[in-house]
Amino acid sequence: MASGKTAFTPRRVGRWVANALIVLVFFFPFFWMASSSLKTLGETMQFPPSLLPEEPQWDNYRAVMDSIPFWRYLLNSLVVSLSVLVLQALTVVPAAYAFSQYDFKGKGILFGITLVTMMVPAQLVFLPLFVMFARWGMINSYASLILPFATSAFNIFMLRQTFNQMPRELVEAARLDHASELKIIWHLFLPMAKATLVTCALLTFISTWNDYFWPLVLTTNDTVRTLPVGVASMRASENGINYQVLMAANVLLTLPILVVYGFANKHIIKAFSYIGDK
Repeated sequence: MASGKTAFTPRRVGRWVANALIVLVFFFPFFWMASSSLKTLGETMQFPPSLLPEEPQWDNYRAVMDSIPFWRYLLNSLVVSLSVLVLQALTVVPAAYAFSQYDFKGKGILFGITLVTMMVPAQLVFLPLFVMFARWGMINSYASLILPFATSAFNIFMLRQTFNQMPRELVEAARLDHASELKIIWHLFLPMAKATLVTCALLTFISTWNDYFWPLVLTTNDTVRTLPVGVASMRASENGINYQVLMAANVLLTLPILVVYGFANKHIIKAFSYIGDK
């Protein structure tokens, strides 16, 4: 076998084929959604279906703006998603730091309770939370959509595992230099946990941006409703469903996630590749 050349072994070719099929399976729904968003209604209903539109119908995206208060829904989604990110940064980082670096009575029990909350579905607690927010007069407000997600047990767990990798000697040296806990977190732990922080932020943004259930049950009008609820409302049109317009709305709903993922994807594998026993 000649040196410097790639060996096309059956195993390697099979791996490439398998990877190509996996990419195709995951990519094709997005391709179909984007293609359908540029078709006419007749093209979306024809059989056999066509992969590409005969002539792109860019007016479908304008029809989305005319069908729902799109910009209002978009603003609400941005406010809710970014506010959740900020609040989780303020709660998750200190909690993960405390569970990682401090020994205190009941630490194991508290951390166990934190992990158990990941097993509680939102549908189980929404009724008491709804009653609580209703008594406080906070229905149809940003607070009712943001406060229930002000922290995340999963993100605390992920960040704690990363913080456990910090050498104790560096932390002790920083404390001997009279560095405050805030400086230690900011200059030592956060730079080391950059990949984990980006991954947690991405997962939080995706889950909040795509959330349909919570904005639906805690709002009764369009004042603070988010984009997923607005897109879903297009299926209830009295004139029937214009599938090409609905697909255009879904493209607009998905586009911010794809953009954010494009900037953050290089950190995801690095964050999830951690293996440790602490």
